[in-house]
Amino acid sequence: MKHTRLFILGASALALSQWANTARAESALPGSGLEEISDAELGDMRGRYTPGNNTVAWFGVRMISTWQTAAGQVLEGTMTLSMDLAKSKPTVSFVPSVSITHIDAPPPAPSIGPSRHIDASGLANVAGVTQSVQVAGDSNLASNVTRLSVQDGGTAPATDAPSSGLDTASAYADGASAVASFDGNSANVLLTIDGQGAVSQWIHNGSIGQSVQLAADNQWVSNRMEIDLIRQSMAANTQLAQNVAQSIALARGIGLR
Repeated sequence: MKHTRLFILGASALALSQWANTARAESALPGSGLEEISDAELGDMRGRYTPGNNTVAWFGVRMISTWQTAAGQVLEGTMTLSMDLAKSKPTVSFVPSVSITHIDAPPPAPSIGPSRHIDASGLANVAGVTQSVQVAGDSNLASNVTRLSVQDGGTAPATDAPSSGLDTASAYADGASAVASFDGNSANVLLTIDGQGAVSQWIHNGSIGQSVQLAADNQWVSNRMEIDLIRQSMAANTQLAQNVAQSIALARGIGLR
């Protein structure tokens, strides 16, 4: 599980930062009037003319959070975020959706006994991949599921709808709220009910997480996150490879000190 979580975080960071493998150039005969660079110096030159085959061409994440209360109220928040990095100018698509059904039955009576309290402040200090479930109640069902799919080459999947142009989608009813938001640096889905807890999912720079906090009985909660990565294949980068080869041929083994 530890290795899987590290792989998920590493794959997401790869999509956001766009770093590629380094390459070494081999030396040849010096050019006229220039001094040959030694093999040792060439071996220390990295990051030049690198058409790496692990460059992320497309990154997509879909978060779905659902909460059904004992009274029959249903909250749902979904967020689809995709980044097309294969073009000269990367494009980002964001589609939020939230919904809350009204309560058909009266809300449950307040519990008798000591007040219930959940403290999730410590999650703010956790980096990497986080999955947390905190429950102060009986007969609850909660789940956090994350799925990662990595594909070499191919085309990006078609989105369900074009970007909505909205940064936030929100709904409020009967003391409940559902919010899906994206601010350019982080994406979040948050469901809350007064006095009963909160359900959330997020993807930030260096952090992916799912959290369930329940202070009530007979609740059903589900967090699901689906992450898809498409890595650019060498076959799809033929023209770039040709340009790189030509550039290397023109500057093989020569340099200025």
